[in-house]
Amino acid sequence: MTVLDLVKKYLSQKTGVRHNTEANYNFVLNIIKKEDFGRQRIDRVKLSDAKCWLIKLQQDGRGYSSIHSFGALSGLRFRWLLIRKNPFEFQLATVVVNDSVTREAITRKQERAFLEFVKGDKHFSRYYDGIYILFKTGLHISEFVGLTWT
Repeated sequence: MTVLDLVKKYLSQKTGVRHNTEANYNFVLNIIKKEDFGRQRIDRVKLSDAKCWLIKLQQDGRGYSSIHSFGALSGLRFRWLLIRKNPFEFQLATVVVNDSVTREAITRKQERAFLEFVKGDKHFSRYYDGIYILFKTGLHISEFVGLTWT
């Protein structure tokens, strides 16, 4: 069984996943199809092979978060089959450079200005407490709405 066969088999059993998750799986699968690494037999893949493949992905222009998806997906497949030595059992940051950029959705100043607007607005002021909680906890709106009904 090749790495590609293993990933395909695993993904065929992943049903009911969200659209974005399925799109990410297909993205990874399409890349693995094009790579020599995907044609390797799983019983012959070594730690050094896995590391070299992830380094190659970065050299080919893939970002750290994309590479993380490849490593996580491939590593899960190997664990799933209970192979004695998982070639993906290493910290990704020890192999490839973490070039990901942390983005700030909203600055503290913008947050304060928005909360002040909501608090002072005739219509939106009734939502102030909920919006404040969402900002301070990091909950998604759907998680918050779920909390309010329980």
